[in-house]
Amino acid sequence: MRTLKRIKSQDKAVQSAALFSSSRRVRFIAVACAVVFLLVFCQLNSSVLWLQGISISLHQESTGLKGRSYTKTAEAIDNLLGGLLSPNFDEQSCQSRYQSSAYRKPSPHKPSSYLLSRLRNYEELHKRCGPKSPLYQKSIHQLKSGHSMGLMECNYLVWSPFNGLGNRMMTIASAFVYALLTNRVLLLHITEDMLDLFCEPFPDSTWVLPSDFPVKDLEKLNLGSEQTYGNYLKNKKIKTDVKVMAESLPPYVYLHLEHDYQHLDRLFFCDNDQQVLAKVNWLLIKSDIYFVPGLFFLSLFEDELKWMFPERETVFHHLSRYLFHPTNSVWGMITRYYISYMAKADEKMGIQIRTFSWMPISIENFANQILACSWQENLLPSINQNMTQAGTNGGRTKAVLITSLNSEYCEKMKSMYYEHTTSTGEIISFSQPSHEETQHTEKQTHNQKALAEMFLLSYCDVLVTSGWSTFGYVAQGIASLKPWILLSSKDQKAPNPPCRRAMSMEPCFHAPPSYDCKANKNVDFGAILRHVKHCEDVGNGIKLYD
Repeated sequence: MRTLKRIKSQDKAVQSAALFSSSRRVRFIAVACAVVFLLVFCQLNSSVLWLQGISISLHQESTGLKGRSYTKTAEAIDNLLGGLLSPNFDEQSCQSRYQSSAYRKPSPHKPSSYLLSRLRNYEELHKRCGPKSPLYQKSIHQLKSGHSMGLMECNYLVWSPFNGLGNRMMTIASAFVYALLTNRVLLLHITEDMLDLFCEPFPDSTWVLPSDFPVKDLEKLNLGSEQTYGNYLKNKKIKTDVKVMAESLPPYVYLHLEHDYQHLDRLFFCDNDQQVLAKVNWLLIKSDIYFVPGLFFLSLFEDELKWMFPERETVFHHLSRYLFHPTNSVWGMITRYYISYMAKADEKMGIQIRTFSWMPISIENFANQILACSWQENLLPSINQNMTQAGTNGGRTKAVLITSLNSEYCEKMKSMYYEHTTSTGEIISFSQPSHEETQHTEKQTHNQKALAEMFLLSYCDVLVTSGWSTFGYVAQGIASLKPWILLSSKDQKAPNPPCRRAMSMEPCFHAPPSYDCKANKNVDFGAILRHVKHCEDVGNGIKLYD
């Protein structure tokens, strides 16, 4: 009996030992698995980073970004531009959206968190109210009713093109700011000359106005159209009464904000008028001026603008990078040219040349003005008249991109630097993508070339631009550069000084209002300058100044 008890006791001890050993084995296996998992995870993570580095390196090699030109590490390339861009796009459908940042230095200007929040909210609004949505169809029904309606969930701002591509891009950006401020959905009337230029900027929707839009011949609206806000006021079909009911207002109002707009149309920049316009469901707009600075005059918008853009001069810079992404066909033009003529240079300089019939100057005089500016500001080295004298800078290279309708400027400067050495020993090359001779905004291919050249200019380290030219404004804004502006000619002679450094990268507001809404009277131009500053390139334009 005692023997049996001893055996049972030994069996229990063995079972306990076995259980204890099994428990230890389970814990050991669990710990070992955890360690292996962590090791594998860390290895995979480092492999992903390594693969990202390889991918970026291959992209730089394929685009010519590696080598002597400016290059970026995996950490430095911010393809979402600090959160400005949504990641919810297929990269291959619009390669420029996420690749363009690799071609220029990082912007020193970061978008505010409030702007990022507003953009994400707008994208949701655009998706909910955009074309083909039930709410859009409901708003079209309202448009056909013959009057506006209160409590509509979606209100719209319809943009129509006017003038050159630079004007169009500035006014699209201006219209988008206004849409943000008034919670409207921005739709673009895309004509044939604007096809295949820009990718869609808003995910899961389109900003293209459907072709069956009830209001026809949008491009024919002008200063004399009866639907302008000014003419509605003149004919007493709209009264500036903030208590007015939406149902008493027309189904849409045309905002004529072109350079020739008159006093009643300029009341757009008054608070009371904005409170009335807020009750109109559909606003149609056509403009050729960058009117964002005028929106800062409105106390209704002042705080919102300050929150979105703490740095006032970054409005166009941020929104141009958000809105304008060249389609793959245009992006191909840009990258092919960049790789061939710009990528391997130590420094890149852009010279944007534009002349106007109302400020004539000969090619010879303007070329001399450009050279005088470039030498005076040490943007280009001077040449040695003694052709046998050698340089001393070890062959440092500078690629000069010239954009002009005329090829003579490029040929003149190219010959000069080909035939002579430079005082610094630098090797200077000149190139020009196109020379169309005359502007053909009505041609799609012309606009594609113009867009490509604006972006190529934006990849330069320094810019020289022509006064009054919106082409240059777009390039400097995208690039976040303050260019040297070639001053306008008087009596067909080059001015002295030949150029002046811009105080801002913002486009110029060429036709500002001169009416004090609160005082109900016109003011002299000097009074406006308490809030804004002169454009560097014009005598009667203004920009914001903080």
